[in-house]
Formats: sequence, structure tokens, C-alpha cells
Amino acid sequence: MSDAFCSDCKRQTEVVFDHSAGDTVCSECGLVLESHSIDETSEWRTFANESGDNDPVRVGGPTNPLLTDGGLSTVIAKPSGGSSEFLSLGLVATIKDRANEIYKRVEDQKSSRGRNQDALLAACLYIACRQEDKPRTVKEICSVANGATKKEIGRAKEYIVKQLGLEQGQSVEMGTIHAGDFMRRFCSNLGMTNQAVKAAQEAVQKSEEFDIRRSPISIAAAVIYIITQLSDDKKPLKDISVATGVAEGTIRNSYKDLYPHVSKIIPSWYAKEDDLKNLCSP
Repeated sequence: MSDAFCSDCKRQTEVVFDHSAGDTVCSECGLVLESHSIDETSEWRTFANESGDNDPVRVGGPTNPLLTDGGLSTVIAKPSGGSSEFLSLGLVATIKDRANEIYKRVEDQKSSRGRNQDALLAACLYIACRQEDKPRTVKEICSVANGATKKEIGRAKEYIVKQLGLEQGQSVEMGTIHAGDFMRRFCSNLGMTNQAVKAAQEAVQKSEEFDIRRSPISIAAAVIYIITQLSDDKKPLKDISVATGVAEGTIRNSYKDLYPHVSKIIPSWYAKEDDLKNLCSP
């Protein structure tokens, strides 16, 4: 950790460098201050047991105790570009290790031959994120899956869950997805203020009290749309769609379902009743 000036907090704050994503993140508000940084420190490995001395050699990647061929690394690729693609999955080491473990268990069953390997690898990541309570959307996973489509990843996920279920003799626990799981990351993608992020988190948590039959990701996107429309820094629907991966039409329909409950969902400290009346009707 080190200190840097945060444009959101308007002061010097402690920042954290996420080596896996190359992001510099404010520890106070979660704003990504810098992305895609290159870690220029040496990646030394020692082959002391082979050479008889402790002479490090800068070659090769870290040893993976689970996979002899490091198969999962093929799915972690730089997006090919385009404004709609996600810049980073921001995966931590525990998620990568869990994904490697899942892939190895499936590979050991020798039943995955002939299947789309890119889709299998992507599905392993998706399942690992769910199990570690750090879910990523299928579209986020798809953006770094070397061309595997959402449908292919979905089929691979069902196949893996079935195979692991047969291995364990019981259903595979995937973890429950909540709209709040995506909120901070989506808000960071949009560069929202700390106050707006806090309001969005409270609103999405409150929305769970109502029977809104939309996916958690769609609800998160609709809540962000409402919060930004109530702020001075309004965000175009197109920008919210890009940041969340949710289609504009889906956000509009989710907004329509949330609209009757806005007075109970939006925190009173963030917007008064008169402010809510200014929201456009769906």
C-alpha cells in the first residue's frame, strides 16, 4: 500500500495495487485511479536444485502444482479491444487456484476430450468465482475466453457441474448471486462518486425486500441508472450498459419494475421525495 491523491475523495488516501489486474485502487472509496499498469519488477525463479547454486534465472512462469501444462492460463488473455469489452476480471489468487482445481478434477475424469477447451476453461473460472463469493457475469468471462461464446460457456458450465456432481455423489454448491455482489465494480467502471456508490449499495440491498423478478445483474444496472439520474453527474444509459454488460432494453425494463418502489428503495439521505418525482416515468 502507498499514498496517492484520489480525485473522488479529494485528498491523499492509501491506495492498493492489484497485481492481478494492474489496477491502482483507492482503499477509501474503491475508485480505480489507474488501470492496466505494468509491473516492471523482476520475476526471478531459482533452479538451485538443478544447477547446484542459488543462481536465479529470469525465465518461465510460476510452477502450477495442480496442472502440469498450466492449462488455465490460456483463458487469461488481453481483450481484443472495443468499448463494450471489460478491461479486467480482477481475479485474486484464491479464485485462480480454485479454477485450476476444478479444471484438473474434470480433466482427470478423461471425459472432456473433444469438447471446446476454451469454453471449459472459461466455465471453470465462472464456477470458481461463484464458489469464492466473487461472481463475475458470463459476459465478463466471455470477454477473455478466447472466442468462446456465452452459449458454449453455459453448456460447459452445465457439463462441469454434472461431472463434479457425479464425482462427489451430490449436487455442486455454486453459491447465491446477489445484485450487491456486482455493485462496487460496476460503479467503479462508471467512475461514480463515493456518495453515489454508497447510495447504490443501500438501494440494491433494500430492493431484495420486494418481489422483483429480474436477474441480480439487471437489478444492479437499473439501480445504478436511478442513482445516477438523481445526481448531478448523470450517466447515459449507453454508458451504464457498457459498464455492466446489460442491454439497454433490459435496463429499461428492470427500471420499469423498480420504479413503483423507488421511494422505499432510494435512501432518504441521498434523495428527497421531490427529487424522486423528477425521475422520468417508465
